[in-house]
Amino acid sequence: MHELPVDMLVHGYLNGYFPMADPDSGDLEWHHPDPRAILPLESLHVPKSLARTIREGRFQIRTDSCFDEVVAACGLPGPGRETTWIDDRIATACSDLHQQDLAHSVEAWRDGQLVGGLYGVRIGGAFFGESMFSRPELGGRDASKVCLVWLTEHLRAIGAGLLDIQFMTEHLRGFGAIEIDATEYHARLRKAAEIECLW
Repeated sequence: MHELPVDMLVHGYLNGYFPMADPDSGDLEWHHPDPRAILPLESLHVPKSLARTIREGRFQIRTDSCFDEVVAACGLPGPGRETTWIDDRIATACSDLHQQDLAHSVEAWRDGQLVGGLYGVRIGGAFFGESMFSRPELGGRDASKVCLVWLTEHLRAIGAGLLDIQFMTEHLRGFGAIEIDATEYHARLRKAAEIECLW
């Protein structure tokens, strides 16, 4: 029996909680940040240099072509990330959600290789961004950023209402991310989760 069955995960996300594995203790912990970071779909800011990269068409963007591989790549240690909260239990849970159309990946490919991507959970019109990665050694510099822009534009196009990015970083603030308190977050979450939209 999985420690994180799909119904438990859906209940958690709909109530503003998400699981992370503590890299030191190995415990599964449910998090509910307050304030909460979101990226408003209508006010995405794309830096000029990144817009140039997108126009050049450096990457081929796909979605859901190798979901489990994206999750695995996000769980690898990297520069500035010596430990990871994505363990086998989290990866299995994400795969289970993906099989039920409740989790999706966005991937950047270059010369036939996966060079960056992101994944998250989607319930109705609410998307919960989980993690992203880039492989600059394979020509994937800025690949995850390009995927984030694609994701935001895609969510807007399908009529979604919320892109939850959980924790604020300066990197995400540069894209127009804001922080809101728990009361406002839950109001936005309830409204977005009720939206019926196809991925």
